[in-house]
Amino acid sequence: MKYGLSVVLCAFVMAECASAQEIVESQEHDFRVETFAEGFGVPWGMAFLPDGRLLVTEREGALRVVGKDGRVSAPIKGVPEVRAEGQGGLMDVALHPQYAQNGWIYLIFSDPLRGPIGGTLGYTAIARGKLRGKRLVSDEVIYRVPERFYSPHSHHYGARIAFDWQGYLYFAIGDRGQRSLAQHVELPNGKVHRLHDDGRVPEDNPFVGQKDAIESIWSYGHRNPQGLALHPGTGQLWAAEHGPKGGDELNHVRKGLNYGWPVITYGINYDGTPITDKTEAEGMEQPQTYWLPSIAVCGIDFYTGEGFGKWQNDLLVTSLKFNRLHRVRMEGVEVAHEEIVYEGESRVRDVQTGPDGAVYLAVEEPGRILRLVPEK
Repeated sequence: MKYGLSVVLCAFVMAECASAQEIVESQEHDFRVETFAEGFGVPWGMAFLPDGRLLVTEREGALRVVGKDGRVSAPIKGVPEVRAEGQGGLMDVALHPQYAQNGWIYLIFSDPLRGPIGGTLGYTAIARGKLRGKRLVSDEVIYRVPERFYSPHSHHYGARIAFDWQGYLYFAIGDRGQRSLAQHVELPNGKVHRLHDDGRVPEDNPFVGQKDAIESIWSYGHRNPQGLALHPGTGQLWAAEHGPKGGDELNHVRKGLNYGWPVITYGINYDGTPITDKTEAEGMEQPQTYWLPSIAVCGIDFYTGEGFGKWQNDLLVTSLKFNRLHRVRMEGVEVAHEEIVYEGESRVRDVQTGPDGAVYLAVEEPGRILRLVPEK
């Protein structure tokens, strides 16, 4: 679809359930909404450990472990210091594809740097470590940009992580509030990047060897991607990206391509003035779909469990602005159908398929983890 999907695609929506006995009806599955864990600040990212425990990051800077019974640990020690200002802090968490063998946990965060005239600058960085009891050990920063790229801006860090089947690490960095930089491959802003799991740059990245280019870049022309996921059947990389006022995007991210920001966009400035008169241009990719009005799109996950069998391989998409969870069905790389399956009272920041087949949502105000449990 090359058009904005609207609320008319929603079939059945109910408010957040006060009781686990209430049933939410959606087009293909009915489910209960339960509170799984609570007591968080702003939960940002989630990742399930092989034993069923859940890692949860808080934007304020804490990493916590949630047991299968919903009990929340004290903050794990050894987590990197973060610049918890504005949209920055401790953001996504991901496990290495061979976690069972090597134990690596990856964290993406806003790295603080003392400014030359006072105050703190920041930029997106990635660290990895191994969980030993209540501490991260063997921790090391595998991605950090030179100090010249650090900025006083406290927004558009991007900051999602995804591994592909070959073990390559993909991550997103927003334009950091400097929109024109997204079009320049000499800067890391507004890009999706690709590295080896230890931070080395793969030799087949598209801009390797190009004079002055940032060699970790995989694609460019992005505004602020806060959702990143690989299709479980095809391995295709997908990104959900915040637009300005309107024009949130879902993009099929491919090697070396330009996704247009800010030269083309379906959004406008927050004051109502235009950013550009173009929604398409030669050499720039169109989104697979976009949202008008903006839904403030955030974390995404392809459903791979057994509980919601009719959702298999559908993309689950969170909405901060409207407190929603969307379900997007693909036919190849085209969006064939969209449904709003859940609408609550709190901003929905991340979504993960649980090992039990349930769907887990990280929500704010107050910070907690919800669980969508299918009705048999």
